Amino acid sequence: MNTAEGFAEGHRIDAAGARMGMWIFLFTEVLFFGGLFLIYTVYRVRYGAAFLQGGRLMDTAHGIANTVILLTGSLTIALSLALLRKGKRGLSLLAQGLTVLLGVFFLAGKYVEYSAHIGHGLYPASPVLLGMDKGKILFMGLYYVMTGVHALHVLIGVAVISWTILLTARQKITPRDTIKLENTGLYWHFVDVIWIYLLPLFYLIT
Repeated sequence: MNTAEGFAEGHRIDAAGARMGMWIFLFTEVLFFGGLFLIYTVYRVRYGAAFLQGGRLMDTAHGIANTVILLTGSLTIALSLALLRKGKRGLSLLAQGLTVLLGVFFLAGKYVEYSAHIGHGLYPASPVLLGMDKGKILFMGLYYVMTGVHALHVLIGVAVISWTILLTARQKITPRDTIKLENTGLYWHFVDVIWIYLLPLFYLIT
């Protein structure tokens, strides 16, 4: 085996290890969110009517708009990888930049949504919320925890994609070495999937 072949083989092994590490990380994330979904399900069964009433406090159109934003972000991050593999670095950078922009739009939307709820006195330990029945209090508490943790993951995703933009621009991520962008894309897709589950739990609850 010559030097070039040895380097290529070592790169494949490193990439496989990085890919496996990302899947293990995502598995732990699934366990974490799975626990939250389980808690939600238990309380939904116990306080079904109150959860339905709590769902009416949500802005369905806002939730759907955020879904469209995140799914479009999944498309752009996938395109960025495909474009880079074809050697189109400039277009890949553009697609990564669009993904970051969409992530910022999502976070801005959540800020507006949280502000509206807070403006109506619907925030943890508020007099308005404490005056409601236990089921609604639990619904709003889970809403803030689950969507808040998800928003934190979106913020992390925006930061990581900003990092891959820098690495791509400096040609540290290349058509022959895309593992960092691959793993970032996997993370972003995972964040999108979590939101798809959150949407019906809080915005489309019936």
